[in-house]
Amino acid sequence: MADVNNFYSYAKQQASLRDTLRVGDSTQSHRTDTAKTQRTNNTKDTLTLDSLQLAIQKHNQIIDDSIRLDSLNRRKSKGIDAPVEYTADDSLIYDAKTKTAHLFGSSTVKYENMDLKSEKIRMSLDSNIVHATGAIKDTATKALEGTPVFKLGQDSYESDTMAFNFKTKKGLINNVYTQQEDGFLRSERSKRDSSGVVYMEHGRYTTCDKPHPDFYIALSRGKVRPGKDVVFGPAYLVVADVPLPLAVPYGFFPFTKSYSSGFIMPTYGDEMDRGFYLRDVGYYFAISDKIDLKVLGEIYTKGSWGITLASNYNKRYRFNGSVLLSYQDSRTGDKGLPDFSRQQSYKVQWSHRQDQKANPFNSLLASVNFASSSYERNNLTSLYNPQSLTQSTRTSSVSWSTTFSSIGMSLSSSANLSQNMRDSSIAMTLPDLNISISRFYPFKRKHLVGDERWYEKISMSYTGRFSNSITTKEDKLFKSNLIKDWKNGFQHDIPISANFTLFNYLNVNPSFNFTDRMYSSKVRKSWNDRTQTEETDTIYGFNNVYNWSLNLGVSTKLYGMFIPNRKIFGDKVQAIRHVITPSVSFSYAPDFGSRRYGYYDYYQKTDADGNVSLVGYSPYQNGMYSVPGRGRSGNISVDLGNNIEMKVKSDKDSTGIKKISIIDELGLQMSYNMAAKEKPLSDLNMRIRLKWWKNYTFNMNARFASYAYEIDEKGIPYEGNRTEWGMGRFGRFQGMSQNISYTLTPEKIKKLFGGKSEETDNKQRNKDDEEGHNTDIDTNLDKDMIDAQRGAKRKKGGEMAETDDDGYMPFKLPWSITFGYGITMSEDRTVSKFNYNTMRYPYKFTQTLNVSGNVRLSDGWNISFSSGYDFENKALSMTTASLQRDLHCFNMSCSVVLAPYTSYNFTFRANAATLMDALKYDKRSGYGNAIQWY
Repeated sequence: MADVNNFYSYAKQQASLRDTLRVGDSTQSHRTDTAKTQRTNNTKDTLTLDSLQLAIQKHNQIIDDSIRLDSLNRRKSKGIDAPVEYTADDSLIYDAKTKTAHLFGSSTVKYENMDLKSEKIRMSLDSNIVHATGAIKDTATKALEGTPVFKLGQDSYESDTMAFNFKTKKGLINNVYTQQEDGFLRSERSKRDSSGVVYMEHGRYTTCDKPHPDFYIALSRGKVRPGKDVVFGPAYLVVADVPLPLAVPYGFFPFTKSYSSGFIMPTYGDEMDRGFYLRDVGYYFAISDKIDLKVLGEIYTKGSWGITLASNYNKRYRFNGSVLLSYQDSRTGDKGLPDFSRQQSYKVQWSHRQDQKANPFNSLLASVNFASSSYERNNLTSLYNPQSLTQSTRTSSVSWSTTFSSIGMSLSSSANLSQNMRDSSIAMTLPDLNISISRFYPFKRKHLVGDERWYEKISMSYTGRFSNSITTKEDKLFKSNLIKDWKNGFQHDIPISANFTLFNYLNVNPSFNFTDRMYSSKVRKSWNDRTQTEETDTIYGFNNVYNWSLNLGVSTKLYGMFIPNRKIFGDKVQAIRHVITPSVSFSYAPDFGSRRYGYYDYYQKTDADGNVSLVGYSPYQNGMYSVPGRGRSGNISVDLGNNIEMKVKSDKDSTGIKKISIIDELGLQMSYNMAAKEKPLSDLNMRIRLKWWKNYTFNMNARFASYAYEIDEKGIPYEGNRTEWGMGRFGRFQGMSQNISYTLTPEKIKKLFGGKSEETDNKQRNKDDEEGHNTDIDTNLDKDMIDAQRGAKRKKGGEMAETDDDGYMPFKLPWSITFGYGITMSEDRTVSKFNYNTMRYPYKFTQTLNVSGNVRLSDGWNISFSSGYDFENKALSMTTASLQRDLHCFNMSCSVVLAPYTSYNFTFRANAATLMDALKYDKRSGYGNAIQWY
């Protein structure tokens, strides 16, 4: 390009010999004035090496090679390294004397990775400096239009005027405007060096994307390193053009797309029992893009302190998770006084998830949430979360599984922990090992020839489980003995079943179930006559406990069809179908309480009065998988299901048929135990399910007792052996339960009163748009006339608000309310309420009512609430309400808990992630503060 500059300079010196020089289009004439100026109108010109050489040849100028080479060597250090392309929509003026090009009207200059667009551009070819500014087209406002937009690589700058050296890549910019990540920077005067760093004065930083921002941080001086950070000197906050007395002497905003380490700003406040505090202060370690670490601490003026370690890890396409370890040393009251107390608490959380595509045969999942019982009471964050305080149990689990698909076997292991926060008791299982073999057919031939034989339908499977568990207090967990305090056992389940069809209508399902238990210990009980206490002795060794049962089920379906008389019922109803599904099942199990099995034993008890009695017990009653039950069983269970449907003609289609469910299910179930000596009949269970509404299904379960009440010698009623069925009664009704929930919205209300929903209106509008017009006489008018009279019917590019057919803006207030109602009817078995005349207890009702909903007042306002009513205590249940307000750049939220833990929380913070922790205000109700609501 250095050669181009020298040729260009030489050609312009010789241009004075002619009055006209044609550049680019041969039809475009150029005029040389007294100032040796050339001007072209309405063209886009590019000066190239070929055009300069053509001009030299036309003037018959012979250039000596030695002179030209010497000139090139002298100017080589000042030349540029690539071609400069520049265009102008309106005109281009070149001053040969000053070697300056003037571009007017949407001009552009491109050099390497630099791109400049502006209304006016002045380019000095000798000094490689380009000046750009906008044009004043409105003399009243003096506003500039077509202001410079400068791009250099990934950096973009907007300004009023600018000067830039595209050789040294330094520039001076006035009223610059640029974006860095989610922030926007503007300054009155800025200077850019060759490395891209911008030095500015009288600037402002904001995350608001409005031309006139809602807020900004006024910066006296600043240094911007694109893609890295902004470092500034004294600065203060301005909100709605009002300066606030919130200033900092020094600060910086980091701009980085990768993880970076840094300090975490604390929150401060005061708490009644522990004094003033600094919380959540710490440091964030960006170890790598796969793992990080956050260290947080808290300290109180009365001696309490705590530390928290939190880490997230993620290996793409393999696994991800998080770990949290927290320790607190809480001290309340004043040391040396009676009210002083100290508690040490801790919390462990671990969540691990494995990508299913990483290994389809192996998986590892973890969900650990363990904390000492005093942690949530001492943790300040939990005080504003009523769910943490009311949570009575915590569960944790870590599971691993693998599958051997070739043999149909799966192996899984887990560790489970259940924690009761009220009494600090825990139940841990470590490990819980499961082995299962999927169903297989041992007698099936490998190569089937002919019909399938009956014994080939016999299938079996296997499930094995080994567990080791303990139930104790949390302070005694690590002091327990693995052999004496932990329980363990191994259980095997082998089900064998088959499926046959008899007489083409009966489905027969026989099955045999075998369960075996292996224990490492058993207990032996005896009576100590001297101390009058029961003594227990644990005997360690291998013990085997098994049981088995037989089952047989027979079921079928009976269909009935009723076609109504056309003369009486018309042709609307086509048919009514009734389906009856009867099933009978039989089960048998021997008496495993007999002495030959050895699962139960007795000891002789002699009390202080000399009375002798036998006390039964099972040596395995405390085993992991318990012990088989006593008594022989031979149950016959009968279940009768009913379904009634009706086929009717469709109103929309004359040839169509639709089904209507009259009774989706009406079922009765009852059993009889042939081996029972007393009360062989079970209660009658009835279920009903109705689908009469489109989006709602009615379910109800009821129970009828088989045996009547009798009166003992003391006048107390009890359930005797006399059946209710033999007294001409259906059975003693014991109660029912029903839950109903419904969500109410404006759309549903509109449908209830016959109006069209918004979805239906949109479909009709889309249909009208596709057809160009609809067929209604009143609306089949000229569209231009309708638009002129009524305005735009819908939004077009966001320029006009949506209006209805009358030209008014529709009122919209989206809201929803969900009602949940549950009722349970049962016998109130209070002896004093028993009616001796009817031999019945009165019925009592247990009711629950829950209400929740939300209201969106506008695009930025949202209100949500939840409450309920406790009918037994005749008081409101937990009631919460929250208000959220989107302020474009800020978010405001307020929540109130009215019962049972009264508290409030107010938060105001910036939406941008860069300022979320810097610009925030939190106000919460303090721990121990009793808020009185009047």
